[in-house]
Amino acid sequence: MSPRSAQANEHLREQSRERILGAALEVFAEKGFHNATISDITGRAGVSRGLVTYYFPGKHELVVELLGRYLEGLTGLLGVTGTPDERLAAMIDGILAGAAATLPVQRLALSLMTHPSTHPLFARVEVVKDTQIALLEDTLRDLFAERGAADPALEEVMFRSVMEGVIFKAAIYADSYPLERVRARVYAMYDLPAPREPLLDPDPPPVGRLRAESPDELGGRP
Repeated sequence: MSPRSAQANEHLREQSRERILGAALEVFAEKGFHNATISDITGRAGVSRGLVTYYFPGKHELVVELLGRYLEGLTGLLGVTGTPDERLAAMIDGILAGAAATLPVQRLALSLMTHPSTHPLFARVEVVKDTQIALLEDTLRDLFAERGAADPALEEVMFRSVMEGVIFKAAIYADSYPLERVRARVYAMYDLPAPREPLLDPDPPPVGRLRAESPDELGGRP
């Protein structure tokens, strides 16, 4: 049997690394950063502890990688084209669709960003990703300038605050949060034409009193 090529070995290494990251995300989302252990992650990934620590010496390195990917996901919205209104609508839809599809990631990111013990990790990742984040900020500021905003920088801060608030609520309340109706409301806030087609749910639940579900009601999902 001929030895594996360097390319095949690299592919296997990347597969192992992704499996470890996927397991870490699941374990962190279920148990929280502080309660999760490397043993939990190795068990979930089905790999040895030595392999995990080869790629990630500790939990902090895993978190830095996961947070970096979270921020990279936001900068993926930079390629939208069209009129200023079309681009803003596409950014709103991209943020909401991405959040709805990755609620465990959103919950983890929120907890890591806000907890005093892990906030410095998030700050460190922001420094590493500063170029991409600044590009996202400048793109939004240019967009609001094109729409005639008196203070585009403030509009960029407000827009991100609104969207992060929506994601925060969606992460907490999951299926009971009326994300499609909120989407229409955000469109109206920015004087955009009403969405023509549902993005997430053609018949969103009526707005009621939001209450968090218990783990039993969630069926054990993170």
